[in-house]
Amino acid sequence: MGSASARGMELGTKPSSLCSNHGKAEAAGARFHPGVEPILNDTEVARRCADEGGFDAVTLDEQGVMLFFRGDHVWKGFHGPAQLINATWPEIQGSVDAALRLPREKHPDTHHSVYLFQGARVWAYLEGRLQPGYPRLIGEEFKGVPGELDGAVECHAGDCQAESVIFFKGQDVFSYDLDLGVVKRRSWPEVTNCSAAVHWLGRYYCFQGTLFLRFQPATGQVPPGYRRDVRDYFMRCPGRGHGHHVRRNTTIMATRNHCSGLPFQAFTADDAGRTYAFRGGQYFRVDTQRDGWHSWPLNHTWPELVGEVDNAFSWDKKIYLIQGSQVYIYLVGQGYTLVEGYPRGLQDELGIPGADATFTCPHSAELFVIRGSHMQQVDLNQSPRQPGPKEPIPHAHVDSAMCNAKGVHLFQGGAFHHYSTVAELRASTRPSAPQNVTTVLFGCPPDGQH
Repeated sequence: MGSASARGMELGTKPSSLCSNHGKAEAAGARFHPGVEPILNDTEVARRCADEGGFDAVTLDEQGVMLFFRGDHVWKGFHGPAQLINATWPEIQGSVDAALRLPREKHPDTHHSVYLFQGARVWAYLEGRLQPGYPRLIGEEFKGVPGELDGAVECHAGDCQAESVIFFKGQDVFSYDLDLGVVKRRSWPEVTNCSAAVHWLGRYYCFQGTLFLRFQPATGQVPPGYRRDVRDYFMRCPGRGHGHHVRRNTTIMATRNHCSGLPFQAFTADDAGRTYAFRGGQYFRVDTQRDGWHSWPLNHTWPELVGEVDNAFSWDKKIYLIQGSQVYIYLVGQGYTLVEGYPRGLQDELGIPGADATFTCPHSAELFVIRGSHMQQVDLNQSPRQPGPKEPIPHAHVDSAMCNAKGVHLFQGGAFHHYSTVAELRASTRPSAPQNVTTVLFGCPPDGQH
């Protein structure tokens, strides 16, 4: 029995480090530190990595700290000893069956509320405080949903038809529409007996003890290659981990560590505020700074890609990944789906032979292409697409570029130059002051303070 819910994590490799100390890591969203091996005789590590059944529940709290529940104890973040559950939530006595952090875009009063399930009742906490009217019967809060649950996970609109919660109890799966207050039973033979369920960075997972699988929340389909061991992906256990045999290769580990200072080949940010950074055969993604940066191999998400990404940009719920003279376009929604007919030639798709850097700004169809010391604009709504006249920029060369809500970022090695708007970049006659990528964008400590 048990649940790991709303915004847990699987990393396609061992979790990437943020190069921060333990206290900062937990305060900033329970961030991993793969550069430090667990101590073999550490009793807390031994308890977390035990063979007997995994955790009862896992979720993020309102500040993004990961909570691991087992019995009447909880671990907060990835370091330190277990604490009694009722030391933080005094209303809860004993173990927790399920837990989730429920963001409701249409209901800001319940945004990021943490729900803890036990027996027939549910408790709701906002900013650590029990909300009025709780605890309530689960069947009153989620009409038609039984008590004594095994797992629960929220499903965002776009992944499901509407904002929903998926509940697991033995062989039974229930989908509860949060807007309509209607529950539907699902027949998902591959996704049953989930002792935990997790949503993390657009993906959904069912835990079965110390094993887990990934599933599609609208259909219950499971991709090839699952089940996998939780201890190789979701926690750091001695002698375990995806790719453990290469951990001693410092070059590989530095590539997977976005605080290493190694330059990135490409960046992009989409309309939803997600940021992607590409280096070698890896990519890093962050949805919110609270939840931290995490790394996967490229082919973990985009199996059609072989090699490195040279440039990237996002537009109209699609991500464009450029390799040499070809472009791959993926629909972003329930995972990433390669658009039929791609990859295509860059010249045919965008009217350009190549690029040093590309970027689009949020909610804009204007693509900016940088080659050498000049920039050209391409209207993505136009067909066929043709670049506009060349405009000078105050840089002889840039490696990559990105535009987000904070402005335009032009990257050169381990530094970037910031401009508040495209207009400011166009008007500049000299580069803005360089800033450090790892310390400013990734929040890593300065060199020597890891």
